[in-house]
Amino acid sequence: MDVPVTPEAVSGTVEVVVRDFVATITIDRPPVNAVGRSTLLAIGEAFRSLNDRRDVRVAIFTGAGARAFIGGADLTSYGVTNSDEMPTELTDLGLVAREALWSVTDCAVPVIAAVNGPAMGAGLAFAACCDIIVAAAGATFGAPEINVGLLGASSHLSLMVGRHKAREMFFLGEKVSAEELHRLGAIRTVVPGEELLNVARCIAEQLAEKSPIALRLAKESMNRVEFMPLKDAYRTEQDYTNRLLGFADSAEARTAYLEKRKPEWRWR
Repeated sequence: MDVPVTPEAVSGTVEVVVRDFVATITIDRPPVNAVGRSTLLAIGEAFRSLNDRRDVRVAIFTGAGARAFIGGADLTSYGVTNSDEMPTELTDLGLVAREALWSVTDCAVPVIAAVNGPAMGAGLAFAACCDIIVAAAGATFGAPEINVGLLGASSHLSLMVGRHKAREMFFLGEKVSAEELHRLGAIRTVVPGEELLNVARCIAEQLAEKSPIALRLAKESMNRVEFMPLKDAYRTEQDYTNRLLGFADSAEARTAYLEKRKPEWRWR
């Protein structure tokens, strides 16, 4: 049975549903799921709400409908200040967007992006923040900000593709198909749209079978070492392995493997 999070943890544009250790976070802001301040705040709140939940081991991030995953930023909000904005937002115009993106990157559990349509600008950045990407056939990715007098997140784009492809896409503001990004290794698989959530859920269920402690430490470890020099990175990974060995669930993983049975995770 699907159990939504408490109403105060979501807004009218972001829904969180948890079932069988998998949280599905859906943006629903017609017509193309463009993100403004309120939606960014809701995304951040939704992902942060997962961090201390023992009933969540994996998250799926998707958009409602078939028109877009996230069609970019709500352009009508640029240059407009609101009375409910905090002073830190008024002096740091990118704060809310950054914190929403980091809530995905820093989410304690692996996040699968189920890209159901165009992922433009902010949509591409959010997809890049996820750990695994699956996409519907015909979905496109792009950083078109330069075409509307803005500059986007080229750093996120560079996480998905190599230096020259990233610059090509960023300077030209052009779209690239999911099929092309799959060929480049950024996307795990491209499937018919009607199969997208089932495929994402199959991957999520595989992850959810693993030790929840190991998954969380693995996510934290990979985030920490991603931009470290090799020697420092590997030393850090060794430290995380030693941390994991201190949990009973680590021994249970090895025992269950040797006994050819399903492990019983006890969070200890």
